[in-house]
Amino acid sequence: MLRSKSALAALLDFFGLKQEPFGVTPDPSCLYLSATHREALASMMYGIEAGRGFLALIANPGMGKTTLLFHLLEQFRNSARSALLFQTQCSSREFMHLLMSELGYETQGFDFVRMHEVFNQHLLREARAGKRCIIMVDEAQNLDASVLETIRLLSNFETPHAKLLQIVLAGQPELGDKLSSNRMAQLRQRLSQVNRLEPFSANETELYILHRLRIAGYGGRSLLTRDALAIATQFSIGIPRNINTFCFNALSLAFALRRTVIDLEIAQEVMRDLDSLGKRSGENAVDQRAVLIEDKAREHRPPSSAIVTAEDNRSEEVRNLGVYRQHTAAPQVLEKFSAIPQSLSGGTNGKQDGETVPLPKSMVSNLELSDENGTNSRPKDDKVIGLAEATACLNSMVRSLKTVRS
Repeated sequence: MLRSKSALAALLDFFGLKQEPFGVTPDPSCLYLSATHREALASMMYGIEAGRGFLALIANPGMGKTTLLFHLLEQFRNSARSALLFQTQCSSREFMHLLMSELGYETQGFDFVRMHEVFNQHLLREARAGKRCIIMVDEAQNLDASVLETIRLLSNFETPHAKLLQIVLAGQPELGDKLSSNRMAQLRQRLSQVNRLEPFSANETELYILHRLRIAGYGGRSLLTRDALAIATQFSIGIPRNINTFCFNALSLAFALRRTVIDLEIAQEVMRDLDSLGKRSGENAVDQRAVLIEDKAREHRPPSSAIVTAEDNRSEEVRNLGVYRQHTAAPQVLEKFSAIPQSLSGGTNGKQDGETVPLPKSMVSNLELSDENGTNSRPKDDKVIGLAEATACLNSMVRSLKTVRS
């Protein structure tokens, strides 16, 4: 994960980008409309304009629901008063307070009944001024049944000719399960539309990646080879968030290796790392992802089109990977390169099994390590790693050691 503005700027400059193409925020300017996204957007816009009152949007996590909601709000910026609510683990009173606060209405000292009364008065004033009032509730699958009932009652605010409030409930498939339950029959009857977002096809995945790169200012040749695109499609299963995660890591690894094209080798390595990450748990998932990418990058493989034999070329590649260290999460993984059991490299010059051979200074002079307390330190010759851990970097390291000794 990129850790500083300077590291991000270096990556963007390397690939000729103006902004990060695969960010994690729901930026409506980066919205890509697949077939189902376009259909859902058009349907919801029509439902709001026609005053249908109650709409629902259901999709799996990472499908771009929030981005679509932000884009939808943009379409009514000048003609409606709107609110987008994310805090859904709340009581009915807390929900009303959040809603009115988001709309800019005073709630201090009001009880639940008074909030309903004042809210209705505001809606009538907005209607007389010719403005709609739109509320969108994201992550609605987390709403308690009592809060859903409160939202249903809000849909009763109407005149003989029009609904005063347009409501959009957006959530994961669990929302559909809640709405289909017997106790939600009254709310379900109020729903005029239920829209769903489906994963991208293989073609849509490719168009999505190209779209995000174009928005970010990329104007070069194809950044991903056909094989790499196939790997991205396989890994992401058509989910935009997965695509962003894959492409971000692929860009980071390509940047670390100073490659301007993401090829099959990089794509396969990223997929292996992220698949391994998927088996881990905990709050540090993003940092774990960075550890895996850095760990692989440190193997400093040469490009498939060249064989690195010169000392200065090896040193240059290590320096390039040192830049990558600035924006990854765990520099301590480099400690495994500080020493290798002599027995693993053939055993020469009378060295006994288990003795260590430090790396050449030219290969570590530009790398800074951090100990467990975060203090900068250099590799220690007396730190020995075991066979299982050394095997991961054996192939490339043995060649480097033999070249230096010769």
